[in-house]
Amino acid sequence: MLKGLSKLRDSLSKTRDNLFGKINLALGFKKLDDETLDNIEESLLQADLGVGATTRIIDEIRSRARRELLSNSDEALNLLKEEIRTILTSARKEPLLNGSGSLVVFLVVGVNGSGKTTTIGKLAKLHSQNGKKVMIAACDTFRAAAVEQLQTWAMRSGVEFTRSHDNADPAAVAYDATISADAKGMDLLLVDTAGRLHTKSNLMQELSKIRRVIEKADPQATIRTLLVIDGTTGQNALKQVEAFTAAAGCDGLIVTKLDGTAKGGVVVAIAQELEAPVRYICIGEGIDDIQEFDAAEFAEALLE
Repeated sequence: MLKGLSKLRDSLSKTRDNLFGKINLALGFKKLDDETLDNIEESLLQADLGVGATTRIIDEIRSRARRELLSNSDEALNLLKEEIRTILTSARKEPLLNGSGSLVVFLVVGVNGSGKTTTIGKLAKLHSQNGKKVMIAACDTFRAAAVEQLQTWAMRSGVEFTRSHDNADPAAVAYDATISADAKGMDLLLVDTAGRLHTKSNLMQELSKIRRVIEKADPQATIRTLLVIDGTTGQNALKQVEAFTAAAGCDGLIVTKLDGTAKGGVVVAIAQELEAPVRYICIGEGIDDIQEFDAAEFAEALLE
C-alpha cells in the first residue's frame, strides 16, 4: 500500500506542482482578500478542476473567511485541501464485481488514443493476480494492430484470449466471447471495443448493440461499461462521459496517463459534476501501473 501511494504521489507531481505552486504564489504573504481569491480561482480552473468544483471551493473559502476570520495563507490552504478531499470522497459507488458467481463483463469503451487497449491488459493482470479467471475478447476487429497488441497483453497477463477474423461484426464477436467465457467458467470477461469519437452517433449506436447481444448471450451476466478517459484531455472528458453514458451506460471511469499531465485536477471535476465514479487510474506504462481508485489516497497524493 505504501509503495502504491508513493507511486501515485510521483505520478501526480505535474498536477500537484501546477496547482499548488500557483496557489502558494497567489497566497504568499498576502491577506485573503478578493484579489487573492480571484487568483486562487484562476489557478483551480487552469488545473482543470472545472467551474462547478472551483465555484464550490471558492464560495466555501470566502464564507469561512468571513465567518471564522481567516486571515493567513496557511489557514486558506488547509481549507482548500479540505474542500478538495470532500469532493473526491463524496461519490458513492456499487462494487464492480459481484459475489453471485455469475459472469461479470467489463465493456471497455473510449475515444481513439485514450489508452484503452493497454488498460485492458493492465486490468487483466490486476484481476488475475486477485484470483479471478479472466478472458479478453478482441472486438476491435477493424484495426489489426489492436488485436495483435491485445493478444500480447493477454499473454503477458496469463489470461484467456479470444478473437475473430478481421472486419468481423464486433457484436457477433462479443456474443461468441460471452458464450465461450461461460463455457470455460470465467469470472471476468474484458471486452475491447474500437475507439470512437463521442460525436459519431452511428459508432455510439454500435456500442448499444454490443451490450444488447451480451445480455442475450448470458441474461445472468453482470455488464459494467467502463469508459477510459485520457487524463491529458482536461475538461473535454466531461463531454465524453455524457455521450458514452447515453449510448451504452457508464458504470465508471478509468483515467489514464495521469503521470504525464498537469491536468489531473479533472478527476475532481468529474467527482463534482458527474454521477459516474472513477474506478481505476493508470499511473505509468508498466503492466502493474494501474490502481483501483481510492479517493482518500488520491487526495493525499494530490495535496501533500
